[in-house]
Amino acid sequence: MATLWPDLEERSVPVSGYGEPPVGGGVSGEDWEPWHPERRRQSTYMIGMVVAFAASSMFFLALISAAVVHKGLSPNNWMALQLPSILWLNSSLAIASSLTLFRARQLFKRGDESGFSLWWSATAVLGVGFLVGQVLAWRQLAAAGLYMRTNPSVGFFYVLTVSHGLHLLGGVIALLWIKYSRSPIVGQRTATFVAALYWHFVTGLWLFLFSFFLLGD
Repeated sequence: MATLWPDLEERSVPVSGYGEPPVGGGVSGEDWEPWHPERRRQSTYMIGMVVAFAASSMFFLALISAAVVHKGLSPNNWMALQLPSILWLNSSLAIASSLTLFRARQLFKRGDESGFSLWWSATAVLGVGFLVGQVLAWRQLAAAGLYMRTNPSVGFFYVLTVSHGLHLLGGVIALLWIKYSRSPIVGQRTATFVAALYWHFVTGLWLFLFSFFLLGD
């Protein structure tokens, strides 16, 4: 397996005009000076992620608003959907994945490569488990004869959960790419920061959707 950390010499290459990343005391560089260029790069990525989160949130809110309006205008055409019980397990996996990712980031900051790799991998495994659970939920609905066109409530459920699943799949791919990449440590700092930010957002999004499904009917 490709190692996440380059050797000490690669880590300590000066950044022209701005000093150099710390060699000891952790690999994440959380103790960089505020004016370090990598700090600015993380801030730039954060702004980009916030914009992306806003766009995704608007997309899901638009779908939820459409569902609420449709139900209000045609209550007799809206079927109460019995949620697949596996969604409770999926929600537990989503929460657990954010906790393992938080732990992975802590170990990254301490320079614990093996610990970071273990918990980072655990997050990816939990993410895959969530996706498998979603597929099982869709299969359970299909086995009950509930498809996209069966009823608007079922259709909205499929659209919302598939859209969220695609977001999560992107997060799993990002986790695996970071785990097996050989980018310099400065790049790893930013990559893990952005990936964690995205993953926590997707977890929060699922909890919001699940609450809507529970209360919506």
